[in-house]
Amino acid sequence: MRVNKDDQVIILSGASRNKGATQDKRYRVLAVDKANGKVTVEGVNVVQKAVRRSRRNPRGGMLSMEMPIAVSNVQVVCTKCNKPTRIGARFAEDGAKYRVCKKCGADVSQIGPARGKK
Repeated sequence: MRVNKDDQVIILSGASRNKGATQDKRYRVLAVDKANGKVTVEGVNVVQKAVRRSRRNPRGGMLSMEMPIAVSNVQVVCTKCNKPTRIGARFAEDGAKYRVCKKCGADVSQIGPARGKK
């Protein structure tokens, strides 16, 4: 999975108010669930949940929370070229592994530490 926490993404499918690559709606990834292939995105797929009164929630009532969506429904926005893109991976000369933008070829972030030449 090439999506990480705090990445900027666009929504490709789902609720009509959120989706669309042509819109300038960018969202931040809050959490990534690699085992289930889901990501939680800020302000997307917000649901209302009824909560009983408790010490943690003394008033009770309706609580709004973000639910995860499938990772296939989001696309990462490159920080360098500022365009939605696919993400690849490559090894640097020192053996460090980087996430790479497929459009401009820029390094998005480092995945693994340097281990020596490969």
